[in-house]
Amino acid sequence: MHGLPMAASVPVFSYASAALAFLLLCTALLTRWRGRPHGRLLAAACGVTVLWSAAQAGLAGGTPPAIVVELAELLRGALWTAVTFAMLGAAAKAQRLALLRRFAIGLYAVLFIGALLPAALTPSLQFQLAVVGRMGAAVLGMLLVEQLYRNAGTQGRWAVKFVCLGIGAMFAYDFYLYSDMLLFRGLNRDLWAARGLVNALTAPLLAVALPRSASWSNQLAVSRRMLFHSAALLGSAGYLLAMSPAAYYLRFVGGDWGSLMQLAFLFGATLLLVVILFSGSVRAWLKVFLSKHFYRYHYDYREEWLKFTRTLSQPGPGLGERTVQALAALVESPGGGLWLRREGRCEPAACWHTAASLAVEPADSPFCRFIEGKGWVVAVDESDSAAPLPDWLRVYPRAWLAVPLILHEQLLGFVVLQQPRSPVTLNWEVLDLLKVAGAQAASHLAQQEAGDALLVARQFDSFNRLSTFVVHDLKNLVAQLSLLTANAEKHRDNPAFQRDMQETVGYSVQKMKLLLQKLGRTATPPQARPLAVERVLAQAVALKAAFEPRPELDIATAGQHVLADAERLERVLGHLVQNAIEATPRDGRVTVRLSGTAAWVRIDIVDTGQGMSEAFLRERLFKPFDSTKSAGMGIGAFESREYIRELGGQLEVRSAPGRGTTFTVSLPRYRVAANVRAA
Repeated sequence: MHGLPMAASVPVFSYASAALAFLLLCTALLTRWRGRPHGRLLAAACGVTVLWSAAQAGLAGGTPPAIVVELAELLRGALWTAVTFAMLGAAAKAQRLALLRRFAIGLYAVLFIGALLPAALTPSLQFQLAVVGRMGAAVLGMLLVEQLYRNAGTQGRWAVKFVCLGIGAMFAYDFYLYSDMLLFRGLNRDLWAARGLVNALTAPLLAVALPRSASWSNQLAVSRRMLFHSAALLGSAGYLLAMSPAAYYLRFVGGDWGSLMQLAFLFGATLLLVVILFSGSVRAWLKVFLSKHFYRYHYDYREEWLKFTRTLSQPGPGLGERTVQALAALVESPGGGLWLRREGRCEPAACWHTAASLAVEPADSPFCRFIEGKGWVVAVDESDSAAPLPDWLRVYPRAWLAVPLILHEQLLGFVVLQQPRSPVTLNWEVLDLLKVAGAQAASHLAQQEAGDALLVARQFDSFNRLSTFVVHDLKNLVAQLSLLTANAEKHRDNPAFQRDMQETVGYSVQKMKLLLQKLGRTATPPQARPLAVERVLAQAVALKAAFEPRPELDIATAGQHVLADAERLERVLGHLVQNAIEATPRDGRVTVRLSGTAAWVRIDIVDTGQGMSEAFLRERLFKPFDSTKSAGMGIGAFESREYIRELGGQLEVRSAPGRGTTFTVSLPRYRVAANVRAA
């Protein structure tokens, strides 16, 4: 090496390193690791790589013939491609990757013929064949490595990841080298010199992978989605490789217009490729082609079911449209419509990528009875169909299939699908999948219908509950007004009574207006705000002044504030005071006491009435619609406790028969800022 110039010593060292690394790996395969899966083929690939490295190193010194270097180059690529096919196992030998295997054989056959018969080609064509062909071989190798890794499974990837990295790195660097060579019309000496060292670095990766070779599986499940993408990638690469020589030929024969013609041709070819890749018809045709020629079954059921369920389970409205979309995707249909059974007829409910239909089909028509009884998917365009097709369905735009939506052996509706983008054979597999998918879609639609019905029922329940509370409040107002009417004649000349009567009537009118607002749908929900409890209690007690015994207000701790709705809190406290008055004889006492601590506001409503037993307190006091009063609603105590709990407080009751009752309301204290005025 001391006799070589400096420029030659670098590639010689680089390729000598690769030769040494793969020689050690080949020796290990033939001795220590003998009997490993694909051991002989790997040893042959390593041995050829040693010869290739030696030829490249000799080329740097100017000794080997060019034909030897060319053949070593092609043989190295062919053997590593064969290793990848062997690791793919039975999938590469059967139907799944047969197309790629035939393509690889044909590609390397053309490359070997071109290398052995260089005189039959012009220098320009020989250059194009060598560079473009080797780029195609590198793309094929990377594609096979991707298939090997992606379809190995979780456990299999642990075993093959290093061999994928090693072989994939060799093919990736080759693609980079020849792409640069094609772009700049010449070999980059630095890239070529580093190639040997790059290959030498892949040998340790292969050495790490070989001890794991016992876990290499010969049965790999090639994903349909990955095969589709791989076929599209391979087709795109082959298309671009075919266009490159054509563009170069236009430049060669075009004279002064050659460069312009070449650029325009390459742009047009790329644009055509993009249009093809985005074409739904082409993608549908490719899926059908792969399913027919590479798989025993037409569908990857796991993938299809995940996609189908994911489409139906998307959040938001539009479930009917998503149902049509999910069913159409199973057979590459471009659109369709959904009919749902409502009130004795099937009405149009949604459509996807087609105009909405106005046709209505009676639920007891021969067509609906037929698909409900048979559960069949009906082909609309078949003249010998046994189903009694309605007239509107025969003229439906591009109608193809009618898929019944059966739930619990009853027809929930049906979906009409349009003709597919590419021909689809209606065999038992397709029909069974559509039937099961229709049943799954029916369950989602029925669940949505039930949810909508439940929402409406809850709205009515909420309205009925509100109406009950309003009726309860009206009953209390009527009781107050009745008492005023009864005492009006007796106290007609009493000015104090007249003032109380005016205040009570005015308050009752205002209260009735609020109750009517609550019953309206446009009523705004009450909002909590800081309240002075002393004012709320004073108003509640003042409104009960006409009753006997007249309640007394005792403010032990003034300046207490809570966060609540004034009207609701006054109603709750007024109800508790009213109950105390009704449970106490006229000569008894009802006292409302306000006190508090640093954290709580306490309101005690104490009466000397008849009291309640422990069993009544436990079982009946707070039970809705259970009242001991002949005109009572039985919801006042329940509403009071629920609202106090909603405010974060507590309602406690202490009572005994003949000893009176004490209701204690505890509410969280609200500290009002100095610049905030409480209601």
